[in-house]
Amino acid sequence: MSSTPGELITETLEYDGGRQVTAYVPAAAAEAVVFAGDGQLITSWGEVLEAADLPPTMIIGAHRVEDETVRLHEYSPGRSTAAVAFDPQRFAAHEKFFVEDVRRWAATRLAVRLPAGRTAVFGVSAGAELALAMGLRHPDIYGAVFCASPGAGYRPPAALPGRLPRTYLVAGTEEPFFLTNATRWADALREAGGDVVMAERAGSHGDAFSKHEFPLMVAWAFGH
Repeated sequence: MSSTPGELITETLEYDGGRQVTAYVPAAAAEAVVFAGDGQLITSWGEVLEAADLPPTMIIGAHRVEDETVRLHEYSPGRSTAAVAFDPQRFAAHEKFFVEDVRRWAATRLAVRLPAGRTAVFGVSAGAELALAMGLRHPDIYGAVFCASPGAGYRPPAALPGRLPRTYLVAGTEEPFFLTNATRWADALREAGGDVVMAERAGSHGDAFSKHEFPLMVAWAFGH
């Protein structure tokens, strides 16, 4: 536990012609790690962990593309609306990058090799769909899912897997669409026997409550 600032490390991996990944590396040896999409944003949130009474936690964020439609294709395994058509090939390619390439970079570049019980996946909005998908599809890797204001492109499947990651959801009282999505996931996971926290906070989509909730999520999953 330390309030000493960590450092940010950014490198470019080969995926999709070159995709950046940024890591927030705590000053002390990492005792937990959080992987995330939207790495340009999430890794900067290491600052909210610095002064908290938490184990040293590394954040590893894969950067998103500028094109929002492509981002949705990469982050959601099931999206079919009039505006956005689901692209399974794009999702599968990004999943391989996120699960294999980014983790390999973390292991070789940053020497981070932690078990599922000390590893989480985190996302906000469409990134929360990515977090849910990665957690449900790879519970042997990500033991916890941190999910803020999820979109509705990925909804709970009719049959959830037998092994479920622990899941912490949060949404704002002034974003009813996203609050409904989060509640839907919380109910489905609880019904399947999952360990679930569902938090409702004052605020609308894009407000700071997701960032403020982040240390609470880390404490819930990894706190001493």
